[in-house]
Amino acid sequence: MPTAWQSALDDAIDARFEQMVQLRRHLHQNPELSGSEQQTTLHIYQLLFEEAIAVRMGPEGRGIVADLPNAENQTRVALRADIDALPIDDGKVGCEYRSQVDGVMHACGHDGHTATTFGAVTGIVDAIAANHIPAIPLRAIFQPAEETCTGAAEMIEFGALEGVGAIFALHMDPTRRLGTVGLKPNVLTAHCDEIRFTVHGRGGHAARPHETIDSIAAAAYLVSALYQLIPRVTDSQDAVVVSIGQIRGGENANVIPESVHLRGTVRSLCKEVRDETFEHIRRIAKGVETTTGSRIEVEFGVGAEAVVNDPYLTKLLTRSARNLLGPDKVQNIPRPSMGSEDFAFYLAHVPGAMMRLGCVSDAVGGPLLHAPNFDLDEESMRIGAKILARSAVHWALEQDDQHSKEGN
Repeated sequence: MPTAWQSALDDAIDARFEQMVQLRRHLHQNPELSGSEQQTTLHIYQLLFEEAIAVRMGPEGRGIVADLPNAENQTRVALRADIDALPIDDGKVGCEYRSQVDGVMHACGHDGHTATTFGAVTGIVDAIAANHIPAIPLRAIFQPAEETCTGAAEMIEFGALEGVGAIFALHMDPTRRLGTVGLKPNVLTAHCDEIRFTVHGRGGHAARPHETIDSIAAAAYLVSALYQLIPRVTDSQDAVVVSIGQIRGGENANVIPESVHLRGTVRSLCKEVRDETFEHIRRIAKGVETTTGSRIEVEFGVGAEAVVNDPYLTKLLTRSARNLLGPDKVQNIPRPSMGSEDFAFYLAHVPGAMMRLGCVSDAVGGPLLHAPNFDLDEESMRIGAKILARSAVHWALEQDDQHSKEGN
């Protein structure tokens, strides 16, 4: 059964729910790509400023750090949300909140993350104002550029983690039903690194390939070799996924181009396997060079470390979720995901935990993340906000108890 303060906090979030829905739909209709989130930032800034929350805009007017007042010189607990969208056409034809920006949509639930975190923060503000809970040292971080794996680092450099002792986050999960959550201590997601290849050949006429070094043929051979050989040189008990997501080369059907560019990702669950895979990739590229006569440049770009959930903070999320939903609705995630999350950047500095929030129901949802018709049942935001808010308050109260014991 919830305590009095938990019930009061839940009621405060319920009172904010319509505003949360309005925020989510506004963001869904007006998505902005990673690196261009100025209007999204301004909209969130104005909403928080109206609540008398101390708000700072991030670099280039992108991202927000918002602090509850009356918590100076106290170690803060942070809630993090991401605000960027993806370069995908919104396929929800006829939906009243369909994206109004061609080729851009919130296909990963970031609009829902933002609205959920907003609800948790404002619910706590309202509960404090009504004297249902004490003033707690809370910070909200609304970060840009999660999809390009640069936003968390930008916000950390801006000072988002200064004075922070713990951080919570969530991610919408369309594989889970509304009213359930998934939690896992320790490793939750994979390391993810971008990989780039430039295959240099010698261009020429498509009718006389023997006079060229065919960069397209070499690129095709490279992709095939990576997909066939990486699993054969990796211990079968170690998870590694190499995927090529972009190939660019050539301008005309009858011209063999000078070069071809490829981009993809390398995903793994531990640093040693990650480093070994990089070496395997370089060696495979050398082999393709020798076989085809091409020259291949290999570059590894910005990557995210694995998200490693702090066991204690995972227990706080679990406790809050079980109290709210019931023990049978809180599911253990049996093994890490090969997806990635730049929430990991924060965890390199402070302990934190992320949960998976079920967001599909018979009425709404079904398509997976990054699909053009992805959607979420907005009731999931109400649930997520209550779990985040309860967990933040639990952390703050337990810190107070610990300090009191130390003082005695």
